[in-house]
Amino acid sequence: MVSILLDKCKVGMVPEVLKILRRTCLEAIHPNDYLALCKEVICKVGSEEPRSLSVLAQTFLLVDVPYPSDEDFQLVVVIRHITDAPDAYDEFLPDVLGGPLATVIAHQCPDIQVTVVDKNKERIDAWNTGIPPLYEPGLEAVLSSVRQRETQCNLTFSTDIDQAIREAEIIMLCIDTPTKGDGIGKGMALDLANTQAAVRTIAQAAESDKIVVEKSTVPCGTADKIRDLNGCRFEVLSNPEFLSEGTSITDLFYPTKVLIGHQEKPSSRKAAEELAAIYTRWVSPELIITMDRWSSELSKLAANAMLAQRISSVNSLSAICEAVGADIESVSASCGMDPRIGKGMLKSTLGWGGGCFEKDILCLIYLARSLGLTPVANYWASVIEMNEYQKSRFFMRIVSSMHGSVGGKAIAVLGFAFKKNTSDTKNSAAISLVRNLLQEGALVSIYDPMVPRDRILTDVAAAGSHSTSVQVSTSAYEACNGADAVVIATEWDEFQTPIATGDVRMTTAKDTSIEEPQSPPSTPDNKGKNLNWEWIMNHMRPPKFIFDGRNILDRQYLEQLGARYIGIGSGSKWGFLERATHSL
Repeated sequence: MVSILLDKCKVGMVPEVLKILRRTCLEAIHPNDYLALCKEVICKVGSEEPRSLSVLAQTFLLVDVPYPSDEDFQLVVVIRHITDAPDAYDEFLPDVLGGPLATVIAHQCPDIQVTVVDKNKERIDAWNTGIPPLYEPGLEAVLSSVRQRETQCNLTFSTDIDQAIREAEIIMLCIDTPTKGDGIGKGMALDLANTQAAVRTIAQAAESDKIVVEKSTVPCGTADKIRDLNGCRFEVLSNPEFLSEGTSITDLFYPTKVLIGHQEKPSSRKAAEELAAIYTRWVSPELIITMDRWSSELSKLAANAMLAQRISSVNSLSAICEAVGADIESVSASCGMDPRIGKGMLKSTLGWGGGCFEKDILCLIYLARSLGLTPVANYWASVIEMNEYQKSRFFMRIVSSMHGSVGGKAIAVLGFAFKKNTSDTKNSAAISLVRNLLQEGALVSIYDPMVPRDRILTDVAAAGSHSTSVQVSTSAYEACNGADAVVIATEWDEFQTPIATGDVRMTTAKDTSIEEPQSPPSTPDNKGKNLNWEWIMNHMRPPKFIFDGRNILDRQYLEQLGARYIGIGSGSKWGFLERATHSL
């Protein structure tokens, strides 16, 4: 029966096949085997239908994990932010680790009581209403599944930190560790003030031995320092998280690995076994790796540094592609076919961002310099330098393409988050791009489907621009109406174009004066749907520049509509025109 279903599984049938599997298999086989079958179904159609987060969420929501009757009741506390220290970014800081992590653990382990504590009452209230204070695909559905359990809901959110600590057996620290702004290591080392404050709070409130788990990115040796704090009566484990914003629910359900760092002593090994026992509820034991704490802590820094390095490497090649007329998409695809290289993280963009890559590389640089390894530090510093160069180069290409000046020109920036499927703007390449455009006198309209207006304006002001020539639009159509150029800064799916099929050029000229968009309507119902690029092209000013900072648009389609398309690392005819102009 199962083999027949797998053979007949087609695109669009995934949810139905999973339901049939549940009815026919779940009572006869172990839940873990059922989940493996679900994963096989999804992977089978992976080449035709991307592993959408909604489908993955449906997969796990179909499973009612039984309450074990012969296991001890445990309680896990996830601590996110427990200090009163001022944090200028905290008002908007997405809970990208603690909340999703706690939700998935609670979903997969119904017998374990999971509590998330945070001093931010507004954020806790949002979680308690069932509406997460951040956008993460699949999160709300999984949270709803946990909250609707008939027997009991094993997930709570609270501001009563001391009580949660007293009742907990395992405490996971999901504390923000920003780059230091002052003192030794300023601008490079990670600031552990919040982590140390959390550990002291645990030491003061705890009435019994605890297992404290580092989830956040920390420098090597942090676990040792935590263990040495006065008054601590707990085992400290390193268990770094490798999830990505925008896919965190998938990453938590399907981790590629789980690292647990511990000391070589019986009590620490026992603590590591207790933590591993939680993960084995849904993670294959082969993926759970134990090691010493220093190696675990360094592994997280190394992983982010190497991921950023790959993107910077591809971005460096994109500059060569633009200079010689090659295409970075073809070069990346060719390199990715080599099994020694692999296909991951080979997408050239206007620059990487987020709260982890730069911070972790800076920490690695600081560590190398502290150890006297100057060539190593310089090597990793070049990864950041290349990223800054890519962002600057993309901006300069916009200016040079628009005849050397953007002053007084209307430019629509579509996307402000540092990547799609998240509302996080930390270190987004769009921030410096908008700042530079405003400094050159451009009239900038910004639209992002998930980033709040206040967040955008705050980031622009913090970047050093207090220009009144920027506005936040409520739709892409509003932003693009009357624009001289459109810039794709975030790869949101709704911005993508259809694939070109035949000649779709306009047959009638349109009035290029600014007018209110009539069709399609600028309403909330339009969010999440692909843009009508024909409408946009009809409402732009000639010569209608499209700067694709994510290479998600179809150049042929847009050029047939009359656009001057310029992507990253593409040898377009407009790129050759730029070089010819400079050579005169």
